[in-house]
Amino acid sequence: MPTRRSPLAMALLSLVCEEPMHAYRMQQLIKERHKDDVVNVAQRNSVYQTIDRLLRDGLIAVRETTRQENRPERTVYEPTELGRQTLRQWMRQMLSTPAREFPEFPAALAFLPVLPPEEVTAALRERITHLEERLAVVDAELTQSRAFLPRLFLVETEYQRAVLQTELDFVRGLVADLEAGRLAWDHLL
Repeated sequence: MPTRRSPLAMALLSLVCEEPMHAYRMQQLIKERHKDDVVNVAQRNSVYQTIDRLLRDGLIAVRETTRQENRPERTVYEPTELGRQTLRQWMRQMLSTPAREFPEFPAALAFLPVLPPEEVTAALRERITHLEERLAVVDAELTQSRAFLPRLFLVETEYQRAVLQTELDFVRGLVADLEAGRLAWDHLL
C-alpha cells in the first residue's frame, strides 16, 4: 500500500531531497523557515511517526547513524528514487486537485442555531479581532521577507494572506447581516 500523502510527509520528504538530515534538523528547518504555518510540527512524535512511515514504505533510507560527544544518537535520512518520484507525484496532485478538508470554522457555521444570534455576533467580533491581528503579522512578515527572499519562497504566505483577507471580509459581512437582522433564528439550546 502506498504511503498516505500528508502535508507533513511531503515536507519531510522534500527536506531530505534538499540534503540528507536527521529528524530534529527537519523539524527545526520547518520552524526556521516559518513552514510550521502550513505544516503541523508541534508534536515531535508526529515527525518521528511520519519518518517511520516514509522509511517503512521505502521513500527514504537511513544514510548513517552518528553520535557526537554527549549527544544522543542521530539517524540521518536520505531519499530513495521511489521517494523522489513520489514527492513529484504528490506535488502535482496537491497543486492540481483541491482536497476535501474539514476545518473547524465552516463546521461551526453549519451549526449556528446552537447559540443565540447575540452570542454568535460576539464570537464573530472576537474572530474579526484575531483575523485582523493575524493579518497584520502576515503583512509584516511579508514586508520583511521580501527584502531578502525571492517570491518563490513566499507564495504560501501570499496565499495565507489572501485566505485571511477573504475570511475577514466574509466574517465582517456576516456580522453586518446579524446586526441588521438580515440573519436571525431561534437558538436550539
